[in-house]
Amino acid sequence: MNKTALSLAIVAMVPALANAQDEGDVLDFYGKANVTFQAADEGDDSVTDVQSNASRLGVKGEIALTEGVKGIYRMEYEVDMDGDADDTFSQRNIYAGLEGGFGQLIAGKFDTPLKVAQKKVDLFNDLEGDIKSLITNSDNREEDALQYTTPSFGGFKASAAFISNKEEVIDDVTGEERNNGVSMSVAYDNNGVYLAYAMDQDVEDQDVDVHRFVAQYNIGPVQVGALFEEQDADDGETVDGWMSSVAYKLDQWTLKAQYGQSDIKEEGGETFSLGADYKFNSAAKIFGFYTDETADDDYDRSYAGIGVEYKF
Repeated sequence: MNKTALSLAIVAMVPALANAQDEGDVLDFYGKANVTFQAADEGDDSVTDVQSNASRLGVKGEIALTEGVKGIYRMEYEVDMDGDADDTFSQRNIYAGLEGGFGQLIAGKFDTPLKVAQKKVDLFNDLEGDIKSLITNSDNREEDALQYTTPSFGGFKASAAFISNKEEVIDDVTGEERNNGVSMSVAYDNNGVYLAYAMDQDVEDQDVDVHRFVAQYNIGPVQVGALFEEQDADDGETVDGWMSSVAYKLDQWTLKAQYGQSDIKEEGGETFSLGADYKFNSAAKIFGFYTDETADDDYDRSYAGIGVEYKF
């Protein structure tokens, strides 16, 4: 059975699973449709088309096991709504685990603690101005992972993920074994203040260490945020990047701006984005954005678009 047929079969099973729930169990079917009509100028190539921006379908739930302990699960698939991808469905966060007073333990494929540590600082997440476009290599979603997350203690919470390496060697000549990956974070989130430190070891690549610092502050209608990241390789090279963002809410409008510089993906990389969202309610909004990216060696790109987002 191919991936698309298997995914459709899983989606078709959701109503049956919901009807089969025991009392006290929870099952939620959810999704997001995010589509833009945009113009892209990438130097030698200019295109105007429709883009699907991490649109998704998923099911998540809880199963009561014993007093104070529950089983948890999530099966989430990205949906190609513009028809550009070879497969209509592709895996996102898919895991199962346990949750209780001890914290949370999950196994499967999911966003690393370092990726999650960015919280809402990236105001153009999943759009062309996403920090993974020019600022960082390390917004990863890893498979064969086991993660433990502590309960919150006065606003502090920590996560640690072990990422198994299925490939026994990475160099057929030297026979060098690849290390298993580790991703960890510790964050403080309380009274509108968010501070986080996260690190990856052998996640992005062999013998590559990444350190990320994040800060976000909400006061009234204003949200300001910043992220700094440093990447160290075994050859002694160290590169870094940073970005900052600000959002201002005015009734149903949110005005957004974001700027960053980085040598991690492209030497001399620089990016800025401007945008505006109009929210009809918690489930529907329309938005517009403009993103400009430059770097050394004649790297020059710009994007402008309008879109809609529906959540259910």
